[in-house]
Amino acid sequence: MVNAAIVGLGWWGRTILTLLHGNAKLRIVKAIDVNPESAAIAREHGVAFASELDAALGDPAVQAVILCTPHTLHTDQIVRAATAKKHVFCEKPLSLSRADVERAVAACNANRVALAVGHERRFEPPMLEIQRLATAGALGTLLQIEANFSQNLFLSLAPDNWRLSSTEAPAGPMTATGIHMLDLSVGLCGPAKRVLATVRRLGSNLANGDTLAILVDFKSGATALISAILATPFDGRFAVYGSKGWVEVRDKSHPQDPKGWTLLKCLEAGTVETVDYGTAFAVRDNLEAFADAAAGRAPYAVPQEQMIWNIAALEAIFKSAASGNIETVA
Repeated sequence: MVNAAIVGLGWWGRTILTLLHGNAKLRIVKAIDVNPESAAIAREHGVAFASELDAALGDPAVQAVILCTPHTLHTDQIVRAATAKKHVFCEKPLSLSRADVERAVAACNANRVALAVGHERRFEPPMLEIQRLATAGALGTLLQIEANFSQNLFLSLAPDNWRLSSTEAPAGPMTATGIHMLDLSVGLCGPAKRVLATVRRLGSNLANGDTLAILVDFKSGATALISAILATPFDGRFAVYGSKGWVEVRDKSHPQDPKGWTLLKCLEAGTVETVDYGTAFAVRDNLEAFADAAAGRAPYAVPQEQMIWNIAALEAIFKSAASGNIETVA
C-alpha cells in the first residue's frame, strides 16, 4: 500500500479522491488545497487536510503526491516533491515546455522516485489493443492517425476559471482534451518534427477559443490529424492507418463516466471486424500503475522519453496556434 497526499481538490481532485476510496494499492491520507472550504470535502472522506504543500512533503507518512493543480504549477511542485523523496503522479499536461518537463524528469530520477502522468487514455482496453497491434506489426508501417476528443463541459465554467485562461491553457482545447490525442499519437509514432495548429472561437464565449485543429508531422514520416472542440456534445474517436490495415476506436460516452468503446479493425484480408468493450476504469488503472511503480513492483507504463516528446510537441503547438505558422518541435 502506498500512502499519498492529493494536492488540489477541484473537480478532478475530488473525482480521484472518490475513485481511490478503499483502493488496495493507493490510499489518500492527506488532502491539500489553498481554499480552506475544501476541508469539508477532506472530512467527508476521512482524510487529514492542510492548505500548504509542505504539510505533505514534510510528513513521513506520505510516500507520494498526486498533483491536481493548475498547469503552470506542475514543474515546481514535481521538483519540490521529488526533492522531498515523494513519488509523483501529476495530472496532464506534465509541464508546458520541453525545458520544464526535462527539469521535472531529471529531479525525479536524481531522487529515485517514480513519476507518472494523468494520461489514462493509454490504459483504456481498446487503446491497449491498438498498441498491441502496432507493436506486433499487424498494422504494418504506420501512416496516419486521425483523432478527435471534443466536449462541451467547459461551457458551464465561470469565465475566470483557471482552465480557461490563456496562461494555463494556451491554444484553447489543447490542454483539456487535445493533449490526450497527442500523447496517444506520440506513443505510437514517436517524436514529432513539425506542427501546424489553428484555434478559433466559433461556437461559444470562451475567450481562449473553442475549436482546435492540428497537423503533426512525426520524425518517422507518419502524420496525425488532431481535432479538439469545447463547444459541441462529447465525441471521441481515435483511428490509426497502416500499410497492412487500420483500426478505429469510438467512445460510447465521456471518459469521466465510462460506458465502453467500439473498436473496428480491418487488416490485410480486408474484412472489417467489430469488437465491443464494456466499462473499464482507466483513471483507476493508471493510478494503480503509478502505485506499482512507487512500490517497486513494476516500471511505469509511459516511458519518460515519451513524456518529454509529448510536451515538446505541445510547446510547438502553442507556438503555432499563436503564430499561424508551421513550427519546429524542439
